[in-house]
This record gives sequence, C-alpha cells and structure tokens, in this order.
Amino acid sequence: MEANNNTQGGNTVRIMPSAAVLDVLVRLSRTRVNYWLESVLDTLLGGALLSAGLRHHVAPLGAVLLVLLGLFLFSFMEYVFHRWVFHGPLQPMARGHASHHADPRGYDSLPFFLPALVLSCVVALCALLAPAPDVWLLASGIAFGYVAYGVAHFMIHHRRFRNPRLRRWAARHHIHHHHPERNFGVTTPLWDALLATRYVRARRAAAARR
Repeated sequence: MEANNNTQGGNTVRIMPSAAVLDVLVRLSRTRVNYWLESVLDTLLGGALLSAGLRHHVAPLGAVLLVLLGLFLFSFMEYVFHRWVFHGPLQPMARGHASHHADPRGYDSLPFFLPALVLSCVVALCALLAPAPDVWLLASGIAFGYVAYGVAHFMIHHRRFRNPRLRRWAARHHIHHHHPERNFGVTTPLWDALLATRYVRARRAAAARR
C-alpha cells in the first residue's frame, strides 16, 4: 500500500490511504446532506424489506407483530449503542459523539451508507438461519425505528415544542446533555427506567430513600 506525500512548510507529511479515507468519512459525517441522505436511504431500505416480507408472509397478524418486535428491539439497540458505544471505550465513536455534545445543533451522524450496509449484511446472515420473510419484516421494524430515532433526535435539538407532553419528552434528552451518565434513551425512557439510568432530581431521590 502506497502513501501520499504532501509538502507543508518544507516538511513532507506522509498520509496513508486508510487515514485519508477515514478523514473523508469524518468530514462527510458532519454534513447536513449526509444526515438527511442517511434517513432517506434507511427509509428506502425499510420499505423494501417490509414490501418483500409482506409479499411472502402468509399471516397478516404475524407480519404486524414482527414489525412491532423490530421497533421494540431497536429501542433497546438505541439504548445499548448510546450507553456502551457512544459513551464507551471505543474512542472513534466516543469522540464523534462528544462533538455532538459540544454542538447539539450540528449534523454529526454516521456515514450515510453505514447503517443500511450493516443492517443488510445482518439480514443476509440471519436469512440463512431463519425464514427470510420473518427476517425481512423484523429488520424493517428496526430500520424504521432508526429513522424515527434520527428524526426525533433532530427535532429535539432544533424545535421548541408547545405541547406539554412533547416538551417533557424533549427535556428528558436535554437533561442527558447536562448529565451524560443518565437518560440514554432518546425515543423512549423504558430502558432507562428498567436499567436504573433514568435521571431523578436530588430532592426526589432523597425522598425516595426515606
């Protein structure tokens, strides 16, 4: 593998191709185009999976339940990735997420093609072990859950809600930006409540211990 040579101030800087590609991906992941292109691509993938699953699935109720299960599974995946990956020991992920905490209104996200690529590979592998229509329907729920997460996260940081319930929902995530060890769930507080990471005010916590 050859390296590219750049001359800066009389000094030659060697840039390995892998590092250059990574730099391009990092720059791409911070653009508005990438942010929304990711949502479009994942929506198309979810629609394709749903369509394929419905064409080959004979039980309508079972199909609906599989899609709902996919949405439910995504809510847990969202929590796991946010808590143990984005706030975990993997430095590339942690640094990328730290930039979002530094600028919540920015467009930091994964490269637009990565979530769809990973999900497609997982679907292909799982289809070898389970009925393909079931896998497609389950994965469509996961894909739509990811799209919903992206849109919800964007709205939380770019819109002021008037509805009291929506304001409380958005406030739960804003609290996470002030208390990064709490409120990892964005779309739902379920897993924070079950895994004891929900933010509780000091007075309420003290009262609960009495």
